[in-house]
Amino acid sequence: MNGITHVLIDGWESVVYTVPKTLALFVTTALAFRFLQRRAIAQFTPIDWLTAVVCGSVIGRAATATDTSWIHAATAVLTLIAVNVTVSRLRFVPGLKRLVDPPLRVLIHDGKVNHRNLRRCGLTDDDLDAIVRQHGYLNAADVKLALFERTGPISVLASPAATSASLSHHSAPAE
Repeated sequence: MNGITHVLIDGWESVVYTVPKTLALFVTTALAFRFLQRRAIAQFTPIDWLTAVVCGSVIGRAATATDTSWIHAATAVLTLIAVNVTVSRLRFVPGLKRLVDPPLRVLIHDGKVNHRNLRRCGLTDDDLDAIVRQHGYLNAADVKLALFERTGPISVLASPAATSASLSHHSAPAE
């Protein structure tokens, strides 16, 4: 065989084993993940993301590797999921919660931006301005409280003045 043919189709016999092994890994992982807490992807903790990414890496490598069996890959995936479950349970232990979950950070309080917390969250002033606008406010002065939640999203609560202005604008009679 020439070089390109060798690279593209040499060892095609092993492809026959790739399909059932990939399907078995998918089913195994899907069943294992079924027992995890249900969370939306946007609410994944850093540990959840790590588990998902590493499980994907194990599956991707093992699915096409001729030197890795289903049982080895399944053991790795199940171990990762067991670690995820264990770490998730540690969130209920007061002293360990801070190690597992990132802290809640106040980004805006009474219209004033906390630049130190903004930097800790890896956000710029422009990022925060965009988030405030996405929540329907013109600027930080209209915001009573903006929190960088433990799961990653940012909650924005209006200041009372902005809320009453918004209410009066929406309740005005149509002409």
